[in-house]
Amino acid sequence: MRTYRELFLTKEFTPLFLASAGQTAAQTVSGLALGILVYQRTGSALLSSLAMFAPALAHMVGAATVLSGADRLPPRAAITGLSLLFATGTALQAIPGLPVWALFVVLLGLGVVGSVSGGVRYGLLNEILTRDGYLMGRSVLNMSVGIIQICGFALGGALVMVFSARGTLLLSAVLYLLAGVVARCGLTRRPPRGAGKTSVAETWRVNARLWSSVPRRYVYLALWVPNGLIVGVESLYVPYSPSNAGLLFAFGAVGMLVGDIVAGRFLPARWRDRLAVPLCVLLAAPYLLFALHPGLPMALVLVTVATFGYAAGLLLQNQLMALTPDELSGQALGLHSSGMLTMQGVGAALAGSVAELTSASTGIVVTAAASLVTTLVLAPGLRRATAAGQKEGPNQDAVPAQP
Repeated sequence: MRTYRELFLTKEFTPLFLASAGQTAAQTVSGLALGILVYQRTGSALLSSLAMFAPALAHMVGAATVLSGADRLPPRAAITGLSLLFATGTALQAIPGLPVWALFVVLLGLGVVGSVSGGVRYGLLNEILTRDGYLMGRSVLNMSVGIIQICGFALGGALVMVFSARGTLLLSAVLYLLAGVVARCGLTRRPPRGAGKTSVAETWRVNARLWSSVPRRYVYLALWVPNGLIVGVESLYVPYSPSNAGLLFAFGAVGMLVGDIVAGRFLPARWRDRLAVPLCVLLAAPYLLFALHPGLPMALVLVTVATFGYAAGLLLQNQLMALTPDELSGQALGLHSSGMLTMQGVGAALAGSVAELTSASTGIVVTAAASLVTTLVLAPGLRRATAAGQKEGPNQDAVPAQP
């Protein structure tokens, strides 16, 4: 698969793309609105950061309990049901006078059940597309995230001003509903990829096997930790510059979009494995210059350059699929998604804690430095993981399905 035309002519890709885009739009707008709402009510950089990324922390619980559902639930029903559930939860957050602790209870509950979402969606993508088309398909989904975040973050502040934070949350709930309708009407009914029921025991069994492979372990860590710490950096945009946070997020989305286009469409195959580590370095290094307290124009340039490095995630996912049997693809991608979101929540908590004790700019620099050090520590193991994927292939540790 070499062109975007071929990709969108593939049966079921377009409705999956539209449903994913609708969920991303809802998540982008609601996250910014909720972060602003909590910051207005509490004045706390830590609580504002957690309000935007708290569901990510709950993904750790979901990954340990319900993640086996990624391969054991019918994809269309799961995507539709999760969209409706998120619509309901987002509408609840818009209730006037709802205590801040109750907002976080809803966020955590959505995070637990939402841990299955990434595995279901990307596992279905792996079914719809051929293996050589997965990278392009995933890059297009990532590109849609970038475009939607550019629009969502740029307009999110305006929506809050016009409709209020609670009104913006209700608009997000409507977007979740529309995404559910698209999934229900556009996707074909498919059986689950795996046999058996969703259970804690099965979740643990497959997670343990996925984690037991040393090459795959390095890829997972590289997908989770550097990325998660940089999302923690981004969670400080609101306290760093409350009036320009939406603009910082929008320029970050531009950088991410360009990176995904280059990596997914134009990067030669021989360079894909070589550039993962340099892109992870790029993701963190520009934020070190926030120690100089740059003004808005320079901050926008630094953010745009840094977020180009998010393309590393696309290349690392390609390595993960090269190391994973097809029948485990849903849970493998779900574990990636849940671990990444969990580390994003941890990154937000760490960055917010540093900012609470010092300043937003100090929190940005310290967290970015931690991301950079992590990448350098993981680099030798990633080189060995690349060699293992090329030599042994995805069936090196295939796990038979359990009845």
